[in-house]
Formats: sequence, C-alpha cells, structure tokens
Amino acid sequence: MVTAFILMVTAAGKEREVMEKLLAMPEVKEAYVVYGEYDLVVKVETETLKDLDRFITEKIRRMPEIQMTSTMIAI
Repeated sequence: MVTAFILMVTAAGKEREVMEKLLAMPEVKEAYVVYGEYDLVVKVETETLKDLDRFITEKIRRMPEIQMTSTMIAI
C-alpha cells in the first residue's frame, strides 16, 4: 500500500468543488481545504507507485480547476 499526501492549488473559489470531486474517488481517503500557499491537502492510498502515478496523471492533472500539485509519498 502506498500512502501519499498531495498539496493542491486550485482556481480561485473552486476549493470546495474540487474537494467534493476528489472525495468521490476511491483512492482519496481524506481531503481538507486549508489556508496558506496551498488550497487543499489530500490523503491518497493506492496499491503501488505505478497506481499512484496513474492516479495523478490520469485523474488529478486532467481536472482543469487544479492549477498545481506537490506530492509527498509517506514512508
């Protein structure tokens, strides 16, 4: 099991909308709107690193409301 935390910057005012979309995805275990440099912190769990890569490239990066991400893989 791979656990990662993804920090996200969204388009202005889209934080909660993006959070709701993310929480509907089975890989997303938790999501929070936060203040500061990032707009969302998302906890993700996948079976493998390859699955995490697929999740980020095929689901996250295709959402036009998400402007930037930073992924931290937990050990």
